[in-house]
Amino acid sequence: MNAPVDVSLLARHAKPLSSYKPYWAKRFGVAPFLPMSRAEMDALGWDGCDVILVTGDAYVDHPSFGMAVIGRVLEAQGFRVGIIAQPDWRSAEPFKALGRPTLFWGVTAGNMDSMINHYTADRKIRSDDAYTPGGVAGKRPDRAVIVYSQRCREAYKDVPIIIGGIEASLRRIAHYDYWSETVRRSILLDAKADMLLYGNAERALVEVAHRLARREPIEAITDVRGTAFVRRSTPAGWFEIDSTEVDRPGRVEAHLNPYQTVTEQASQRGQGCARDAGQPDPDASNAEGATPGTPVAAAMAGQAPSSTSAATHTPDSRGPTQPLQFVPAAALRGRPPRERTVIRLPSYEQVKNDPVLYAHASRVLHLETNPGNARALVQAHGTGTAARDVWINPPPIPLTTAEMDWVFGLPYARSPHPAYADAQGRHDGPTKIPAWEMIRFSVNIMRGCFGGCTFCSITEHEGRIIQSRSEESIIREIEEIRDKVAGFTGVISDLGGPTANMYRLGCKSPAIEAACRKPSCVYPDICPNLHTDHGPLVRLYRRARQLRGIKKILIGSGLRYDLAVRSTEYVRELVQHHVGGYLKIAPEHTEPGPLSKMMKPGIGTYDRFKRMFDQFSQEAGKQQYLIPYFIAAHPGTSDEDMLNLALWLKRHGFRADQVQTFYPSPMATATAMYHTGLNPLKGIHRDERAERVDVVRGERRRRLHKAFLRYHDPNNWPLLREALKRMGRADLIGNGKHHLVPAYQPLTDGSYRAPRRANSTPPKPAAGKPAAAATGRARTAVTPAQGVRPRPGLVLTQHTGLPPRAGSPARPGSPVGPGKRRGAAR
Repeated sequence: MNAPVDVSLLARHAKPLSSYKPYWAKRFGVAPFLPMSRAEMDALGWDGCDVILVTGDAYVDHPSFGMAVIGRVLEAQGFRVGIIAQPDWRSAEPFKALGRPTLFWGVTAGNMDSMINHYTADRKIRSDDAYTPGGVAGKRPDRAVIVYSQRCREAYKDVPIIIGGIEASLRRIAHYDYWSETVRRSILLDAKADMLLYGNAERALVEVAHRLARREPIEAITDVRGTAFVRRSTPAGWFEIDSTEVDRPGRVEAHLNPYQTVTEQASQRGQGCARDAGQPDPDASNAEGATPGTPVAAAMAGQAPSSTSAATHTPDSRGPTQPLQFVPAAALRGRPPRERTVIRLPSYEQVKNDPVLYAHASRVLHLETNPGNARALVQAHGTGTAARDVWINPPPIPLTTAEMDWVFGLPYARSPHPAYADAQGRHDGPTKIPAWEMIRFSVNIMRGCFGGCTFCSITEHEGRIIQSRSEESIIREIEEIRDKVAGFTGVISDLGGPTANMYRLGCKSPAIEAACRKPSCVYPDICPNLHTDHGPLVRLYRRARQLRGIKKILIGSGLRYDLAVRSTEYVRELVQHHVGGYLKIAPEHTEPGPLSKMMKPGIGTYDRFKRMFDQFSQEAGKQQYLIPYFIAAHPGTSDEDMLNLALWLKRHGFRADQVQTFYPSPMATATAMYHTGLNPLKGIHRDERAERVDVVRGERRRRLHKAFLRYHDPNNWPLLREALKRMGRADLIGNGKHHLVPAYQPLTDGSYRAPRRANSTPPKPAAGKPAAAATGRARTAVTPAQGVRPRPGLVLTQHTGLPPRAGSPARPGSPVGPGKRRGAAR
């Protein structure tokens, strides 16, 4: 699905970003920072802004922050762009700070969905915000896009509002909302915006901005890819087809086994075989597999189909077998052109009340995501005179390598706006922005992901086609960090993207890429048409670490290990030069049930990668460890699956302190499973043959699944004991090394303090006992339970979840010697 070449079939028909005639305001030149106040506008000589961007993040002028990219792209087109960052949304006055924009408002919640930013997967309020100075929470409202849009309308009623970013992108159609447990309308209607841009929107936004600058009304701009808007009806010249013609909610026929006999095939369907019953065999005289008299058989025979022949057909009345004839494009002549076809999804009212139709709409939406063959989608909202259609144009054409270089080569300051600096002009103290600190010395080398993981929003937002920068562009950015960014110590914290090792990977054939409709290029196995050569990435790594002043280049982005194991050279290069002791990797689960619902490879591929990782670490003389990440409570996960995962973790000596629980983000395929209990990956139908999905609902069951991942936490032992007894696995309760949880309960509660201290609950001391150490670790003291008292030192502290380094000293007073695993039951 993803072309490794610079110019795909799609890109040849797209206007390059740098080919537009600049707007007249380009004469003002480049701003050191996009202005956030009238004083800054005056210093630049501006009397107003052409575009004002409103964002829920603090303004950091860095290519990893969406508003900085959009602002600099528009500035390069000649527009005057101002930014209102994290305004007080309780009135419209802060939205008037820069005056009236002459062209449009651009509204986003920021780099992160505002609801996910505010609430944990258990719907508890977070106490920090990584995109705010000082990590302070509460600087943006819930559903920020809707609130900001309403305030923009109040401030200047007649200015067009264009919404975008991850929050708007994932809510472009009717969607399940986890926080209210309802199906909500398209965000276009709730925000009362004029247009929505989804995905990486540079191409669409540049075209829309220039057309608005030519005084074209925004309601007339309906032909730009990657946009969504509201209209009353389907315009003339368009062919509308029902979504059930694309993917009918009905029985999904399994592929026939070509090695089965006719008798075996009939037996599988619960039927008898005509040949066994002494009747004429239908297949004997119809070897081509089409029933004579049907439209299919008529088309194959080059005849006109008959409306009555199928009804009057009997085995004895059949004529001689017709040879197979190919009629070029005969069946296609009546089909409307894809570029003038729109698919009508079930309406908002239908999907709100019918889980089957919701799952069907989700499936069709994901089928129409390839820019090479996707058709427009339309979904009705409301009835009667209030009825309106949300129209979604096909996805934007991905950027070429030259365009990616242009976007990332714009004059970013690579720093937070001076308004956030402390008295010394620095951003390292109380005003530090955690998200900027994390990516301060990192380089983004690509966009997109063709993994298709059902729980992930990257595919719905950035798409499956990989968009890579050139090696020269990446090297220039590393040198710029080295020479210009304050505090650089010679270590690049990440050289990656959504997936670290998909750089320049893609489909071997642009024609196949444009026609493909698979949801993933690597599931259930790696597509034979996928180009998986890691050579360009290996060359990039080697060149980057040879640069003057560069001491170390780490890879912090997620790694697709099923691709990595295909390149021994890449794994060796990664392990021996770009791992800082620990490498994070995400198998997500060990059991085939949940893995099939995630569209993730089996745990055997992880084992293969681990063997390579250990081998190359040993060759380099380094002690390095893999840190696997897992998801609890994902749709399709049973209690037994989580038990087996816990046993795998214990067997391999892993103890996780921070646990990821499934978070149903809008529009994801796994969210459709969570809401409907159906599996859209296998087709949608209403009868008993539909594939049902085990959905983990309710606080108690979600806590149980998290508890299995943190089987070593004494707080979880009572819940796990109860569950193991209910599951008939009481044999796993005891004090031996083969047991999962002990039979006793420690006196203290076993709490720990997470690295994100502001978002962690401090430990509670047990009654009559002093508090644990300042680190928040539990004491080793235990009380007898059921007559069992563990020997001293058996129960030790919660640690960071990382495997211990060989030779690490034991805790003072502990009988556990160096090199032994802490807290393991022995």
